[in-house]
Amino acid sequence: MKKWLLILGIITCMAGLTACGQQGQDSADLMKTEDVINYTNALITDFNQVIEQNQEESFIAMMGQGGWTAAMMEDAFDSYKSASEDMGDYVEIIEVVENSMTGITIDNKTYPVEGKFEVRIKGTRHNAKVEIVYEDDVPVSISTNVEYTLAENMEKAALNTLLGMGTVFVVLILISLIISAFGLISKVQKSQKKPEEEKKVDKVVSQIVEKEELSDDLELVAVISAAIAAYEGSGSTDGFVVRSIRKYRK
Repeated sequence: MKKWLLILGIITCMAGLTACGQQGQDSADLMKTEDVINYTNALITDFNQVIEQNQEESFIAMMGQGGWTAAMMEDAFDSYKSASEDMGDYVEIIEVVENSMTGITIDNKTYPVEGKFEVRIKGTRHNAKVEIVYEDDVPVSISTNVEYTLAENMEKAALNTLLGMGTVFVVLILISLIISAFGLISKVQKSQKKPEEEKKVDKVVSQIVEKEELSDDLELVAVISAAIAAYEGSGSTDGFVVRSIRKYRK
């Protein structure tokens, strides 16, 4: 309960920060390292408490009342929550890596105004960096990035490479199988069509032999050749030569 009252007090101060202007201001220089650490520690403690109590929606709504946009706050919370899965439990702040944040002091409390600072924090499994950016007294970005070792980064890169290459090979194999299936379908269709064509040719020839009573073999050859040419659709008998005629017996 006391924690939520503290948050509400911070929100109230932030809401009146713009209206206060220069009134009650002691300093507008860069924030001191101690102030950066205290601010970051309070923010991370709030995030952890919200995660434990599962009060993300109410927390974001409360911070929105202090001038923080809901979208920015939601992104900030999701970034920390996602990082905490690999970071583990929060232990302490290690150091301030970068500080270009100007601050304003009201009632002996310093608040960020403009700029950026980055703080390295310690977790039970991994360290992480928290980066906070302010513009015109309002935070525009709060992100948390886990620091992995070189071996861990190489392992992730290798897994991503294998996954990408594996996906490509699987797709290529599927395409190859589909193309092979087209070839098999074509062969099956041709194998089914060939006997039917042979039967049609035999039927035409047999009908000619049965119906036409021709005494001259040359006449018979000419008729059969014309029938074959007409069936093939060539319109000419130049493509083949009939050397012999034998009666087919079933």
